[in-house]
Amino acid sequence: EVGLSEPIHVPLFRVFVKKMTRITVDLIRKKSEHNDGILENLEEISLHQLNIQRIEVLGSCCKHLKILYLQNNLIPKIENLRKMKELVYLNLALNNVKLIEDLQSCESLEKLDLTINFIPIKNLEKSIDGLQNNHRLKQLFLSGNPCCEFKGYRKFVVGSLPWLESLDGKKISKSERILASQDLLTIKS
Repeated sequence: EVGLSEPIHVPLFRVFVKKMTRITVDLIRKKSEHNDGILENLEEISLHQLNIQRIEVLGSCCKHLKILYLQNNLIPKIENLRKMKELVYLNLALNNVKLIEDLQSCESLEKLDLTINFIPIKNLEKSIDGLQNNHRLKQLFLSGNPCCEFKGYRKFVVGSLPWLESLDGKKISKSERILASQDLLTIKS
């Protein structure tokens, strides 16, 4: 449950601390009222703005999930999604993610939104390597991450993921793809 705890008294003003929310079967049932609370065939769920800190339970009880909204939470790590083979769209924008990981088994993934997270330049190569098995991935959003400040960021991502159709909402042209693949070795060094 999201709610306010007791106020913390600080001289001159009050601060309210929001409670952290855990993903539980009860929470998923509550948020899936449109599906009569039936989780076995649930295809879409929105768990945004709940102060969630960890992805849990979803992979074991919602194996047919196609769309998962987890934006605007406090999630630092992509985890526990291995069993979600039918997941097509994952939105983790506005979280605390530092590395793209644990998505290799999400073989149906077409759209991944990690806008405004904390993926640094030092984790860019490992993050993109973590998407090498996601050949259906067509749209990737990384804008607002520190790694985007790297001069060769776009060329590196486009050259590393040749099946990608758009990056940060901008379509990848055939000529851009060719140039990026040609420059990939130079960018990596």
